[in-house]
Amino acid sequence: MDDLRIELGTLENLEDDNDSSDDNSSKRGKKYKLPLVNPVCVETPKETGFHQTTRICLEQIREALLHHRWQEAAEYMACYPQMLDDSTNGTAQQHKELIWRISAEILHHHPNSKMEDYNNIYERMKHSGVRHYLMICLEQSFHLLLNGHIEDAKRQLSVAEGWRHGKESAVQDQRAKLIQAYRSLLDYIIWCDKKCTQPNTDDPDFGDNPDMHNYFRQASVNLKEILKYPGVWDPFILSYVEMLEFYGNHEEALKVLNDYAYDSNFPPNPNAHVYLYQYLKRHDTSERKLMKALKILHVLVPSHELMLEYSGLLLLSEKKSDIQKALEVILEMLDFACWKSNLDVWKHLKTIIQKLQIQKDWKNVVFEKMAARKDWWPALHFTSFHASKDSEENPELVEVKASLTKILCPDLTLKYTAGQGTSGE
Repeated sequence: MDDLRIELGTLENLEDDNDSSDDNSSKRGKKYKLPLVNPVCVETPKETGFHQTTRICLEQIREALLHHRWQEAAEYMACYPQMLDDSTNGTAQQHKELIWRISAEILHHHPNSKMEDYNNIYERMKHSGVRHYLMICLEQSFHLLLNGHIEDAKRQLSVAEGWRHGKESAVQDQRAKLIQAYRSLLDYIIWCDKKCTQPNTDDPDFGDNPDMHNYFRQASVNLKEILKYPGVWDPFILSYVEMLEFYGNHEEALKVLNDYAYDSNFPPNPNAHVYLYQYLKRHDTSERKLMKALKILHVLVPSHELMLEYSGLLLLSEKKSDIQKALEVILEMLDFACWKSNLDVWKHLKTIIQKLQIQKDWKNVVFEKMAARKDWWPALHFTSFHASKDSEENPELVEVKASLTKILCPDLTLKYTAGQGTSGE
């Protein structure tokens, strides 16, 4: 303890020296002081020797963690849980969560940590209080799952699924639903393992395997139930749909995907429309329904890679309005720098322009679409630097872009073509 006080005193002296040097250097410029990090544990006027010891212990743990000294942190951590025995401190729950989080962090990085160490910490923290019981169970199941102990992970969630404490609160109910969802997801994983290990998947009775069907039934009951609660349930939706599709229940699978994509109670989710489109495409749905599935995705994420397919579907319809919409979709893709060197997108744009030129007012259509882009598109796509870079990396792209420059940005034609084969700007 005396050593610690000496060390703190030395630091204070150094700070005083720094302050005096700052006075001398104030003439050279203004000094900006960075805010200090708030201490984890603050000394109080009524601090007992026990509290002082645990506070200093926590500070040492923090220091060891910051410098990745995992063995040192583990040694200090072996002493800190005595804080749980303190009946005079009103922040017991705070200490419980702190011990849980720090212990998991140390074990995750410690080179000699074992599965038993994780289980010991999780079990101790689960039974030291009730507030974090469900979340600790969920985290423990994740760790078991990552280490290949699927059945043990499911067992943890099954126990947590039936756990209740006192009057059920809204938070507790939400966490219980999350536990149910992940328990069902583990049923799905086991179902997948059973499916992959079957000796003869060409057998017409393959899907009637009672063991597989039992896991499907267990998973589907809860997965169907949680989808009544608005939220982002992507992995659970995919699992449920895959099982329904496997057993030929296409009507239910389509209903689930449609509800997930179009139910206004759910938050806007681009993935929901992607999943619906992919399912429809797998089952040879009409082009009109495919376009409907991508229409909202275009509004949510105009730069999505599926917009190339959306534009292609619009182009197939041969309707004047759809061809113009296809132009709009591709131009919006090219508004994003991630697509500016993509040959397929530029070739598709050229195809659209060629098809659009059959219409009498095609120049007005292109002018209207490019009006808002004329000030910044040339700098994004058509400088001599772009021409030089494109000619080195993809000569075919230069050719396609050069043929479109006059149509899209006629004032910049010479600037782009002049840069071909030069060092650029």
